[in-house]
Amino acid sequence: MDRNLSTILGCWVINHNFSGKKVNNDIIIEGDYDVNIWYSYDNDRLTDVVRENNKYREVIHMREVDTDDEEIIVRSLKQPNCLKVDIVDGGIKYNIEKELGIELVSNVKVKIETSDDEDPYDEILEEDKSIDNINEDFIDTEVLNDK
Repeated sequence: MDRNLSTILGCWVINHNFSGKKVNNDIIIEGDYDVNIWYSYDNDRLTDVVRENNKYREVIHMREVDTDDEEIIVRSLKQPNCLKVDIVDGGIKYNIEKELGIELVSNVKVKIETSDDEDPYDEILEEDKSIDNINEDFIDTEVLNDK
């Protein structure tokens, strides 16, 4: 870039595309995104946008899974975002972050041991709830009849 850069005015990341596939015990994610950086130059008198396409390839090692019918689902948990952009030695330097999630969907047979033994439990017996002392004159019937 042969311009005398003055100020970074903005940075945005667009057009994020990616896909994933399983190769042996590795998940390989390949993708790309475009970075657009708006800047001023010539002592902040003029502006322009620089565009750059970034490609990436990430390999995630998985433990060995013994299935053949796997489906790989890759999701973007956080879209690529520009964390920092600076003018360094007359050029532009930037940092991008992204977050991807991987789901491995498969049919797996699982052996579960069962037992016919019941868990121990305590038996709760009903208690005798009879009332020994009953006051039959508790309710004043004369008051009730006056109403």
